[in-house]
Amino acid sequence: MKKTLLLLIFCCLLLSACNGNKEAAFQMEPFTYTDQNGQSFGSENLKGKVWIADFIFTNCDTVCPPMTASMAALQKELTNQNLDVELVSFSVDPTIDTPEVLKKFMDKFTTNSSNWHMLTGYKQAEIEAFAREEFQTLIQKPSSSDQVIHSTSFYLINQHGEVVNSFGFQQSHFGEMIAEIKKLK
Repeated sequence: MKKTLLLLIFCCLLLSACNGNKEAAFQMEPFTYTDQNGQSFGSENLKGKVWIADFIFTNCDTVCPPMTASMAALQKELTNQNLDVELVSFSVDPTIDTPEVLKKFMDKFTTNSSNWHMLTGYKQAEIEAFAREEFQTLIQKPSSSDQVIHSTSFYLINQHGEVVNSFGFQQSHFGEMIAEIKKLK
């Protein structure tokens, strides 16, 4: 009986110890890459700001052009609602996507790059690890194709550099995204 009681007390203490310590919020690792203007841009520029990120590449045959068009539409909607939000598109094909190529690609969708940065300037393995570790998403460039496998989500990041939610890129998700952005502001 005493052994059972001791075992029960030990288990309760063990379980309460596991529950008692809330884990600190996940902080994104600092990063600095190169934007479409050839300028350094990274987490220091985003400190204290709400931002939305996605992963794209310029020679994408499928989803990247609609994703980028949707990001441009979101940019207009955020401006219309007077919401100061940064937009960051990480290239998943940095060998092809130089700053010049990214600028030309962006110009097809918007003339306003004041709050939108398309980033490159890293190796393929770096962006794959960054996406996996910071956004918990897969990027893979098969050797048998010029297309890159990547997420189609828009990620909402708060002022502390924490990914707080992800959304589909379609405009039908804008209302939900904007409601969450307003809660963060």
